[in-house]
Amino acid sequence: MAATTRASIVGAHEHETRFAPEKSALILAAESVERALADAGLGKADVDGILLGGDSMSAIQFAEYLGLHPRFFDSTSVGGSSYEVHVRHAVAALAAGYCEVAVLAYGSNARSLKTPIGTGARLAGGPDPYAVNAGEHFDTPYGVTIIGNYAMVAQRHMHEFGTTREQLAEIAVVTRRHAMLNPSAVLRDPITVEDVINARPVAAPLHLLDCCIITDGAGAIVMTTAERARNCAKAPVWVLGSGEAVVHQDLGYRDLMRMAAHQSAPAAFEEAGIRHADVDFAMIYDSFTITVLLTLEALGFCGRGEGGAFVQGGRIALGGELPINLDGGGLCSNHPGRRGIFLLIEAVRQLRGECGERQVTDARIGICHGTGGLLGARHSGGTVIVGRD
Repeated sequence: MAATTRASIVGAHEHETRFAPEKSALILAAESVERALADAGLGKADVDGILLGGDSMSAIQFAEYLGLHPRFFDSTSVGGSSYEVHVRHAVAALAAGYCEVAVLAYGSNARSLKTPIGTGARLAGGPDPYAVNAGEHFDTPYGVTIIGNYAMVAQRHMHEFGTTREQLAEIAVVTRRHAMLNPSAVLRDPITVEDVINARPVAAPLHLLDCCIITDGAGAIVMTTAERARNCAKAPVWVLGSGEAVVHQDLGYRDLMRMAAHQSAPAAFEEAGIRHADVDFAMIYDSFTITVLLTLEALGFCGRGEGGAFVQGGRIALGGELPINLDGGGLCSNHPGRRGIFLLIEAVRQLRGECGERQVTDARIGICHGTGGLLGARHSGGTVIVGRD
């Protein structure tokens, strides 16, 4: 194992709820933390580090609610990549001795509150976007929406490389097939490529089934040192390598085909000391089908412009060369925002062999990549490679 095996994930929990109007985001997150600690065979008294990536609660509020007294905390909030970034930061904190047991937690009742996930301050009731970001003066007056932003990237990919609607639809179909094997997933009815193409248009070329769902939900993972991991309740999942990057804030400043993963993934692979062929599965943020396709290219599993061909022929399905998003992803299972934490949770479950019908046979190494913000604007990324003994 690589040098970063000094840090491991020893507990994980995904909240079973997808709609909980009677509970706050804080309650949902706290419930997941308690269950993740139980999964690790640890208690709240063991926790001395907390990492939160949401907007609805502060580290101070969360620590008080759970009765924690951390000597290390991190509230880095970079959208969907927050928790991959947090894993990287937790590795550093554990190595430096800033903490011994770190909890990464997230909770959201986005569906109950009808929160416009990903829209930033413009629709979410935050600070005046014009005052916060000068770039909004050039985007907002013209009606650019979150889905329009992703659609622009998809349209550009089609224009440059000949990518087809059928290829994007294949991602939705495979993800739904995996969701059918997950009892907790929201959408579990089978779909075809034709169903995706004929679904209601949202922003050309993206249709309804190209888009993630919005749910309530929560999740937590527990990380600790190699020494302490050996005494936890379950076999550790080692952090082999990680990387983080930010690319741009405003739409149109960069090549729309350029992702943060182009920077974070090489760092993660170098640190892990592995090749792409060593990876058994990938958990990729799937806000939209185009996000998955572009991320596969940026992670280096195929070349620039080759994502469309790569996702065809069963390669990304269970039993294929690189199965992806085995829980059903944000397209079908859950998406309460900040879905990067759920990528990590499913990776842990896969490496423990806990996934039943959707289990990847003899999975030893997985990669998780969270996309923060959008593809075309406010863009960040975090890549984490995990493995087992």
